[in-house]
Amino acid sequence: MATFALERYCPEFTGVDEVSVKAVRVSGTEHYAEEAPELLKRYESISFAEAHHAVMHLIPKAPCRVLDIGAGTGRDAAGFAALGHRVVAVEPTEEMRRGAMALHPSSSIEWLDDSLPELASLRARGEQYDVVMLTAVWMHLDEKQRRQAMPNVAALVRDDGAMIMTLRHGPVPPGRRMFEVSAEETIGLAAPLGLSCVLNRPAESSLRQPGVSWTRLAFRKEL
Repeated sequence: MATFALERYCPEFTGVDEVSVKAVRVSGTEHYAEEAPELLKRYESISFAEAHHAVMHLIPKAPCRVLDIGAGTGRDAAGFAALGHRVVAVEPTEEMRRGAMALHPSSSIEWLDDSLPELASLRARGEQYDVVMLTAVWMHLDEKQRRQAMPNVAALVRDDGAMIMTLRHGPVPPGRRMFEVSAEETIGLAAPLGLSCVLNRPAESSLRQPGVSWTRLAFRKEL
């Protein structure tokens, strides 16, 4: 990991500037900007290999195109880049995005400011990907947003490509916007869009958060 003062990339906003920035926060990203320095340190404490060992068999060995939606600290984007893949990393919170770019500079990672459920900028490019990752993202969407988002995400997965995601269960941290999401609902939304579930298993919280558990899902796009 690069060594630098994380706080440089996550400035605090005061007065009028703070009000204006908060007014345009993307739904589901509440408090991520304010907590970016701490989150960057915390999330980077778990390695890419440790976080995703259960699904690495679904990742192509040959170089491919990876989309990381809600890329956060850039840990996963950097992990995929280190394996030889080209990555588009989508992160709507500027403070997280800037910190991630400083932590993981790489010519194999393209950073994009976009957000669920629309992913308007990303979809306008007309691209598809071999692997689409949504790690600790889906729980930030309410039911209406999840129904809107799934077709938009599914359209970005190439035929025979993979969509891999984690669902969070448990208490919501103060000030955050999260919803309880079941594997059954998620599988049901994906199936009509040609995404077949190939993995559905419980996973412990890597950060050892009391009362928090996860479900890991993986889907294959039908040919």
